[in-house]
Amino acid sequence: MDKNIFHRNELLAQKVIKGLQSRNMSGYYAEDREAALKIALELIPEGSSVSMGGGLSVSEIGLVDAVKTGSYNFIDRDRYADKREAYLLTYDADVFLASANAITEDGIMVNIDGNANRVSAMAFGPKKLVLIVGMNKVCPDLDTAMKRARNVAAPINAQRFGLSTPCSKTGACMDCKSPDTICCQFLITRFSRDPARIHVILVNDTLGF
Repeated sequence: MDKNIFHRNELLAQKVIKGLQSRNMSGYYAEDREAALKIALELIPEGSSVSMGGGLSVSEIGLVDAVKTGSYNFIDRDRYADKREAYLLTYDADVFLASANAITEDGIMVNIDGNANRVSAMAFGPKKLVLIVGMNKVCPDLDTAMKRARNVAAPINAQRFGLSTPCSKTGACMDCKSPDTICCQFLITRFSRDPARIHVILVNDTLGF
């Protein structure tokens, strides 16, 4: 990575971290994926029950493999015939792993969901959230973050899952009411009442969508 981009990302990350701290959340800066994995594992005590919300970024830094093979009780929803059972177990998990569709420079996170299992667990339930967020998801303000979530993250995820939505064909949000829409619930996280719950690891890399 160009050293100028690296330095810019580091400075921007510090701004986001200050914003998170002002909102009762913790922020960390990782220079690369390996550093992000190290920070994440330091936040997850051995023996913890761990679940996740399908975040690609979590897999990209190797965190999913680490909790699956480590000394953790990983709630793997793919192993449950009844997905609802796995979702309900998630609400009582010690740690929930996810990412964000977008985050503002002053620490507000935006997430969009179809089934709501991810955003509902982020809002309430698991004792601790560990969020892996690439610097590609940092936006100047809430309006830009909403646009990113709707016009970048949502269309790509709709295409990834093979859904028949207008955005999967046009590449941009059409504010649809398609039966396949994944823009059913919007979660804006602007403050945490529990200062020990939300931990955001900003990674100097392009992760997820």
